Amino acid sequence: MIHRGFVLLALLLIAVAARVAAQSPQTPSLHRALAAAKSDTSRVLLLADLSASYRYSRFDSVQAYAQQGLALARRLGYRKGEGRCISRLGILMSERGNLPQALRTDLQALQLNEESHDLEGMARTLNQIGLLYYALEDYRPALSYFFRAQRLYAQARIADPSQLVSVLTNIGASYEGRSQFDSAAVFLNRAYHLTDLARNHGWSCWGNPTPYVLRELGLLEASQGRPAEALLYYRRSVRAAGPENDRRSACRAYQYMSELYHQRQQSDSSVYYARKALQVGQSLPFVMGVVRTSNLLADAFRARGLNDSTLKYLQILHTAEDSLYNPQRIKQLDAIGFAEQQRLRQLEDEQLQLAERTRTYALLAGLAAALLVAGLLWRTNRLQHRTNARLRTLHNEVTQQKQEITTQRDKLARMLHELKVAQSQLVLREKMASLGELMAGVAYEIQHPVNSVKNFAGISVSLVDELRKELAKLPLELDDREYLAEMLDNLSQNQSKIVQFSQRADSVVRGMLEYSSSAPGPRQPTELNAFVEDYLRLTYHDARAKNRNFHAALFPHLSPEVGTLSVVRHDIGRALINLFTNAFYAVQQRLALDEDDYVPQVTVTTRALDGRVEIRVRDNGLGIPAAALPNVFDQFFSTKPPEEGPGLGLTLSHELITKGHGGTLTVETQEGEFTEFIISLPVQ
Repeated sequence: MIHRGFVLLALLLIAVAARVAAQSPQTPSLHRALAAAKSDTSRVLLLADLSASYRYSRFDSVQAYAQQGLALARRLGYRKGEGRCISRLGILMSERGNLPQALRTDLQALQLNEESHDLEGMARTLNQIGLLYYALEDYRPALSYFFRAQRLYAQARIADPSQLVSVLTNIGASYEGRSQFDSAAVFLNRAYHLTDLARNHGWSCWGNPTPYVLRELGLLEASQGRPAEALLYYRRSVRAAGPENDRRSACRAYQYMSELYHQRQQSDSSVYYARKALQVGQSLPFVMGVVRTSNLLADAFRARGLNDSTLKYLQILHTAEDSLYNPQRIKQLDAIGFAEQQRLRQLEDEQLQLAERTRTYALLAGLAAALLVAGLLWRTNRLQHRTNARLRTLHNEVTQQKQEITTQRDKLARMLHELKVAQSQLVLREKMASLGELMAGVAYEIQHPVNSVKNFAGISVSLVDELRKELAKLPLELDDREYLAEMLDNLSQNQSKIVQFSQRADSVVRGMLEYSSSAPGPRQPTELNAFVEDYLRLTYHDARAKNRNFHAALFPHLSPEVGTLSVVRHDIGRALINLFTNAFYAVQQRLALDEDDYVPQVTVTTRALDGRVEIRVRDNGLGIPAAALPNVFDQFFSTKPPEEGPGLGLTLSHELITKGHGGTLTVETQEGEFTEFIISLPVQ
């Protein structure tokens, strides 16, 4: 029994030691602050910081504390705390190699940071997003996010310099990946000098960034052909990572040492440090480190002819690579990143529109001031007339002043008259444009029921003839037969009148459509690629305005060989808008099915062929059924529900392309996969 008690005590001490070793030096103080917190909002922020303190040592603790804080923040409706906790969950997903889910989570956190005006949270989240692209060695977007984070830290004037050290180191590492060593040295040295200031200030929950800075300085030395200096930095990084329990930095430093020894053909040392890196990386697990070190070990044992060990590390490598570089995940990452770029572009457009509205209001205020001045001058003129009647002794002086005032008044009156005329013209033009749109809408709505009435009336005439033949076969009395024949004649005449008046209504509707449509304009030389891309963006923003939750990936593949083409811009624009609208409608319908891993995509392609130019509009929506394909360009034919439109868009587009420009409009489709419309225009 005594021996068993000692064993249990030893196991308990080992568990406590492991728990303590997994903590960063800041973790105990965070636990004490959490226990002493008096408000729930403070508890949320402390839980988020506590989650971050385990990010390089215990992923289960990262998840546990972040989810606990997130649940409390949502219960309180505390948007700032919700953004901080979701950002911590993004760290966990990126370290485990699920980059698309990490990016989606980080973007969600970024929106919450922006809504709560949390500049510090925005900077941290932007830094995390940059690291996702850095992991894929896509340094251009990574640098963009890092610099945005740096500007926010400067704007917020955050007292803790350790966060800025991390951003500066990331910028230097990105320049290092692009082989811009001078720029990398500038930022890495700035980060290294800031570590002393951060150490004196006291490290935050994000820990000590010194191991990260040292290993990147070592990598810079190795890239410039100074291996001895590089090894010194790597060893210093490992020593600095120990007290912080920074297993991620230790894994990276061991990996860099292994790669350096591999380059120097010291295979034993390379294998030794690669195994240490793999062991530390798998304990987190740090997927990026596992990929690099397992690849090193597989190459080393392949060179030695040890096939069993090679196969073992190749299996580890393939498992990690599939988690990190899975093509489907990369596709999702691209689509999410593209949607975020679209969102940022939309925000910029909204800011420009706000500035434009502000200028308009300023002009209106100036106009109001001018009208006020005119009124004051008119009042002054009246007072001057009264003064002239009383002060006849000053007649000459008053007459001169009167002439000056009259001149100013006439000038202002002319300006006011011109302004009223211009305003009346604008109102008239707007009314005429609205009238044209109203006539087109009414015509579209009337045309279908008019055709239906005409068709049913024709059917009724045929039915009356058949009824007359059937009645002739029945044994009826002469009076009854004559009475029924008279009724059938009246009914037949009524149906003929209905057909006649339906034809008249149809001609009226056609006249309204012809009047409301724009007259064929002159052909103008047009940069076709820019024209097509402008209408694609315009239609996409219109679809987004109707459904702000809708996002689609746009892929313009525009051949520079297309150049300039002489077209009627208005007609080609109407045709393109119809095709793009149908494409966005198709992908929205498929998106509503909630298919796994479905990304809405609309592709527009231009290319120059012999004597003609081709424009292809393709979507990955539901496609067109084979039974409906022969009628796709017929009037009033549509696969949409009746409330979605009268089905005239493709018909109008077909006429504008074929009759207006002498081209062709065809369609290719596969049900459930895609639809592609092809416009072919002759080069004149």
